[in-house]
Amino acid sequence: MINERMLKALNEQVTEETYSAYLYQSMSAHFDFKGLKGFSHWMDMQTQEEMIHARKFYDYILERGGRVLLDTIQAPPHDFGTPLEIFSSALEHEEYITGKINDLVELAQEVKDHATFNFLQWFIGEQVEEEANAGEMVDKLTLIGDHPGSLYQIDKELSARAVPTPPAGE
Repeated sequence: MINERMLKALNEQVTEETYSAYLYQSMSAHFDFKGLKGFSHWMDMQTQEEMIHARKFYDYILERGGRVLLDTIQAPPHDFGTPLEIFSSALEHEEYITGKINDLVELAQEVKDHATFNFLQWFIGEQVEEEANAGEMVDKLTLIGDHPGSLYQIDKELSARAVPTPPAGE
């Protein structure tokens, strides 16, 4: 049976990951409204990826004999600025989520929950990738500044992002 503090924290992470999906879907809707279909697609793929993360936590809780307790998801913002501002916000959000994952790892160590510690290792690597992806977009958008032709080119590139798939064996 899983430690009660660990179970509570894992349930909170299900909520965090689901909010992340909701946030990225709102960003996607904004980009769609602005006619930036590639940017919208990138955020749609990010939404799907966050739902995969939420489901991994959900399934893990059940696998450990815990009860999944779904909580209220707060409404995400609806008004956003420039693509650079949006991706800067996405990067900040991913850094926040990295902190939440790190907190879970520390709790797993504290309560000597080696199984959960092991489970969380995948998320540590995933957060490195998440921050790198958002950071790369911030770098590109900073580089191009307000050049519409460059923004158009990036929008085209982003439409090619593949649908995320759950890790093998999951």
